[in-house]
Amino acid sequence: MSATATKSVRKKSTLIPLGDRVVVEREEGEQKTAGGILLPDSAKDKPARGVVVSVGEGKLDNKGLRHVLQVKPGDRVVFTSYAGEPFKVGDDELLLMREDDILAILS
Repeated sequence: MSATATKSVRKKSTLIPLGDRVVVEREEGEQKTAGGILLPDSAKDKPARGVVVSVGEGKLDNKGLRHVLQVKPGDRVVFTSYAGEPFKVGDDELLLMREDDILAILS
């Protein structure tokens, strides 16, 4: 019973990026083409879209002032293809990237 309690505590732990860093969960790639052909995993492109999981406090400027990031948790974003550093937290695959790597917020 204590093992179950330990697992639930670990799952609730949060990852807080520093500075102007953003944690993004990549969206799933397309399973089939427009013509209806199913794609194997090896043929899929990694999508350059995802959902912001958490954000840092912002970037410091030369005067020591912190500038708030434009994205917030829950935003769907488009980012550059090779953006971010991939890592795993439990079963989740996440990307840690700078806010500059994010190109747009999808509404």
